Amino acid sequence: MLVTVRVPDTEVYEPDGFLGVDLGIVNIATTSDGRVMAGRELNRYRRRQLRLRAKLQRKGTKSAKRLLKRQRRKESRRVRDANHRISKRIVAEAERTSRGIALEDLKGIRQRVRQRKPQRAALHSWAFAQLGEFIAYKAKRAGVPLVLVDPAHTSQMCCECDHVDTRNRVDQGLFVCRACGVVAHADRNASHNIAARGVTVWNAGRESRAPATP
Repeated sequence: MLVTVRVPDTEVYEPDGFLGVDLGIVNIATTSDGRVMAGRELNRYRRRQLRLRAKLQRKGTKSAKRLLKRQRRKESRRVRDANHRISKRIVAEAERTSRGIALEDLKGIRQRVRQRKPQRAALHSWAFAQLGEFIAYKAKRAGVPLVLVDPAHTSQMCCECDHVDTRNRVDQGLFVCRACGVVAHADRNASHNIAARGVTVWNAGRESRAPATP
């Protein structure tokens, strides 16, 4: 017999700042605290799975199709487990420090982002939406405030001086501001911008909820 237990959501607290989270391909999640949750091992696994799927699809036999289904389910379970673990860590850190969580609004990311072919394969196979949903679900259960922010230029804007330039993002891992000269880890720089936008979004929402002055 299955028993369903409903656990009530915790009331959302007033956050003392926001933990910005930058979601990516090479580094699955990078927080404004400097924690980098690298996806190197998982990315290697997914590349192996991609090659295996291509091989099985070329075969086209019944046994190959059965194996293909099993491999897809196996990969889906592994990605889901990784997303659960990452989201749990992020929500726990925000709750421990009484902060909220700020994420980029990544709706339509697959349509917006232009990548080289190997990166496109990784982008389309990684469950960005699932990770975001897991973070949102766990945050709601814990009463951790969560906001979605505009993703425009978060990777190109300097978190120190707000200067925006496409050339600031030197490569996947390096950010060098053309205006003030600050050098930073690219994903960490983006996560700081996301955190700052989280504060702005939260304050704007709080002001909109305030009663009108008589």
